[in-house]
Amino acid sequence: RCYLPATEAIAPRIEVLLDAWRARGGTVLFTRHGHEGPHDLGMMGKFWDDYIRADEPEAEILPRLAPADGELVIGKTTYDAFTGTDLEESLRERGIEQLLITGVLTHMCCETTARSAFCRGFEVYVAADGTATSSEERHLNSLLAMADSVAVVLSVDEVLERCARKD
Repeated sequence: RCYLPATEAIAPRIEVLLDAWRARGGTVLFTRHGHEGPHDLGMMGKFWDDYIRADEPEAEILPRLAPADGELVIGKTTYDAFTGTDLEESLRERGIEQLLITGVLTHMCCETTARSAFCRGFEVYVAADGTATSSEERHLNSLLAMADSVAVVLSVDEVLERCARKD
């Protein structure tokens, strides 16, 4: 429902990150936005006439980026993946202190989650070319705002280089 043409550009980059991280034995967690009905829209219902239904095929994670066996998928109903979910508890249980955020929409879900993670004491990274939104201006403004306050913004290649150096 929130499909963006830019998704086609970032999906291969995210796929490379997933393959590299899984090969290292890293932890991968997914979040997936979806609503059961109008009763769980909260403030989003005041901003949007329509909503992503959790049971729609369009709400699924792209098949090429699908979670592997045992990878956690956390359902969420707002931009912040921490609000009303067990994301923080799941990260803490796994001893995770650093997060790399990818996906859509840069200026909504990605940025809100990055800010929330930072406020919870996580070290936050954002893959600039592994995120996308509805316009280049919104995307760049969001990346600049995050880089100025809550996250280290890197390209996918820079993330891969940093991972390789830790061997």
